[in-house]
Amino acid sequence: MHHGGGGGGPAIRVLNVAEKPSVAKSVAEILSRGSMQSRAGRSQYNRIFEFNYAISGRACRMLVTSVTGHLMELEFEDRFRRWHSCDPAELFHAPVRKSVPQDKQAIKQTLEEEARRCQWLVLWLDCDREGENIAYEVVEVCTGANSRLDIWRARFSALIDREIHESVQHLVRPNKLFADAVDARQEIDLRIGASFTRFQTMLLKDAFVIDITGDDRNLVLSYGPCQFPTLGFIVERFWEIQAHKPEEFWMINCTHTSDEGTASFGWIRGHLFDHSSAVIIYEMCVEEPMATVQNVRNQEKLKYPPYPLSTVELQKRASRYFRMSSERTMKVAEELYQAGFISYPRTETDNFSPNTDLHAIVREQVSHSVWGAYAQRLLNPETRLWKNPGNGGHDDKAHPPIHPTKFSEGENNWSPDHRKLYELVVRHFLACCSQPAVGAETTVEIDIAGEQFNASGRVVLAKNYLDVYHFDSWGGTLLPTYNIGQQAGIGTDATMHDHIKKLLDRYYATKDENTRFSPTNLGEALVMGYDEMGYELWKPYLRSMMEADMKSVSIGTKSKSEVLQSCLQQMKACFLDARVNKVKLLDAMGTFFARSNRPINEAQNPVEVVRPCGACNESEMVLKQRPCRNVVWLPGFLSEATVTNQVCPICAPGPVYKIQFKFRRRDIPPNFDVDHLGCVGGCDDILKELMEISRFGRRSQAATPGQVLCGSCGEPCISLIANTEANRGRRFYKCHNVDCGFFKRTGQLYAERRQAGVCICRTERRHPSARAEGPRP
Repeated sequence: MHHGGGGGGPAIRVLNVAEKPSVAKSVAEILSRGSMQSRAGRSQYNRIFEFNYAISGRACRMLVTSVTGHLMELEFEDRFRRWHSCDPAELFHAPVRKSVPQDKQAIKQTLEEEARRCQWLVLWLDCDREGENIAYEVVEVCTGANSRLDIWRARFSALIDREIHESVQHLVRPNKLFADAVDARQEIDLRIGASFTRFQTMLLKDAFVIDITGDDRNLVLSYGPCQFPTLGFIVERFWEIQAHKPEEFWMINCTHTSDEGTASFGWIRGHLFDHSSAVIIYEMCVEEPMATVQNVRNQEKLKYPPYPLSTVELQKRASRYFRMSSERTMKVAEELYQAGFISYPRTETDNFSPNTDLHAIVREQVSHSVWGAYAQRLLNPETRLWKNPGNGGHDDKAHPPIHPTKFSEGENNWSPDHRKLYELVVRHFLACCSQPAVGAETTVEIDIAGEQFNASGRVVLAKNYLDVYHFDSWGGTLLPTYNIGQQAGIGTDATMHDHIKKLLDRYYATKDENTRFSPTNLGEALVMGYDEMGYELWKPYLRSMMEADMKSVSIGTKSKSEVLQSCLQQMKACFLDARVNKVKLLDAMGTFFARSNRPINEAQNPVEVVRPCGACNESEMVLKQRPCRNVVWLPGFLSEATVTNQVCPICAPGPVYKIQFKFRRRDIPPNFDVDHLGCVGGCDDILKELMEISRFGRRSQAATPGQVLCGSCGEPCISLIANTEANRGRRFYKCHNVDCGFFKRTGQLYAERRQAGVCICRTERRHPSARAEGPRP
């Protein structure tokens, strides 16, 4: 870092912000060497630590506090957040906002208050793209309170003295491109997830009996751009297993026993599916059992140590070695990192920088009671055991591979999982700094009655890294000595052989005691439905392309707006096409679930919120055409009505959104406009007068008693008696104009004078007689 000024002058007040309270405390303890003061912030969980320190020789008064992960949330504006507020397709371009939610307001207040009294802001967020995004959330809040702040970034990978002191003395500027990449990913995930989740939930929930939670009325059939491809992996593998048809096959094995032991030889053909052919060959071998050695090959084999440890590899190995779930693995790893025992556990990097002092990391382990002796051997040049770690080819430019940062024999507060994971990290690091294991492999090829067989044996000459990395094995069998041309009698034998937590939470998949995943009927039906449409939404390709785009944004080769436009345009087209082909999703669900008697509520024609209910002040009045108990009637000659964003400044309780009306010209007096922006809250005199006209008929064409006017053209209707079998004897009315489609039965006259109504409520609890649409999540 570079800054003006020397060591004199008043101390600079520096606001330091970490990603979690535990990290803030660790950073403060390391920098203050334990001599710090602590005080409460506005949030009871995010304390403030104060102490004196010098950065590049400049006296500083350090204030260290924290956020708790993301400070802000990205969400749709209020008008679009309710499930029935809009067509789900609109969510691809509906306005979104990023703001501090209510439960983080106390943290926001702390940052604002402290920022006003500081000159510098130093960001100690995790050093990855997500951390950089949180850093810019902190910057937005702090600069909103103090625009003169000098903003710096501390880059570190482990909560240990050396790294923390080094990072604060070499501060850099934050990387806006990293933050932009996360902004783009968040917006894409929000828009795709919300639109598809609303679409498939409203389409399927009421159409089928999906009783998997005990309360299928509150069921949400969620879609996530990451979650769904993971489900796809499970379903695809399940389909492969289901499609597999076992076939009987036959193979021939043979053994040779000598004074040196027994060798088992395998058939070069492997196996045959034709029983007769296998029997013929078997009988040939039995009749001429003399085997001739045709070739003997001896060669040195190496088993290489693993590459340095990345996050994905940590999760895979913890699952394989300890049956530990990915979620549990990362929780334990985060706790070990925050306590300073391992480096940052979220990294794609699997190669160490040439500047990393690997020997120093090994030296910290030499006193360990279990692997300390191996660490000493590794550091001893005479053993020639040391080998620089291999390069796995991945570098996220943010963090090194996961490695131990502090020695421990096991802490008192550690669970068995903490001990296992710390041991895995240490042993993995020691192994990747070691020579590969060396073995001698022998392959013998023999001929029996023209059929070829072979056997292999291996002897481990030097275990090297296997001495410390007991998770790997490299066993082998020792073969007797054979020479080319040697003959021996052989015994023969013929043998016959007969992607995750969210998926479990949402009942899309199950996991058995052996950690094997299987799709539920619901998970399989969803994947099948989209697969039948011809989409590969359940494949990982789409997410892979998104991640490639995010990387492009983070390095500046693509802009955030460019990626958003391209991805959302593609996914909206896919969404609209999926909706057209929704019958395939319904058919797939029908394969597994019984149809319900409930009406399907797709909400493709959205319910538009007008105002809070005047009766309860809590529920919402919505624009509808169905009669409900509590309504505000609108004029019957209304042709269109659309709720706008404009709020009436007069009516209460609010907000009361104004409605853009369009009336039929022939039905209203000439002194009224066809288009009218009105309010249903009671302040609109024009709307009230038009309502009166609607109630008592057109001034220009008033209906006589018993007469019914056409709802389209306003002319008197013809009264007729039905003669069809289903409606024989029932009176109905139709327009005298043959081109007009107006038609009313006597029983429908109640609703004749209104083409739209504003009706409440969406909660049965308050209005039992109202149509139960229920507030959706």
